[in-house]
Amino acid sequence: MKKYEAVFILDIRKADDEGNAFTKEFGELIGSLGGKLESVTPMGRRQFTYEIDKRRAGLYFDFVFELAAAKVKDIKEKYKLDQRVLRNMIIIYDRPADANGNKLAD
Repeated sequence: MKKYEAVFILDIRKADDEGNAFTKEFGELIGSLGGKLESVTPMGRRQFTYEIDKRRAGLYFDFVFELAAAKVKDIKEKYKLDQRVLRNMIIIYDRPADANGNKLAD
């Protein structure tokens, strides 16, 4: 299993409980796909530089999880049409190394 980081921007109008239900749902999805959710960081409400779907702000969440590479596509497909999600990005979680080649702490 690889380690991934996902950033989601939720529509404020459709996330009634400040995204708590979404974070719980995402954690359950990762578990059902055989992965492990390591951390959830709510980054709060932020203004956009430019409008996204006529919205000026959104709720940001950062998730770090371990999952088989083939299952990441399932996550992308599930949230592609979710009306609560304005944008999402899933990347391989890789922290930079220091000058000695040691990984920097989280």
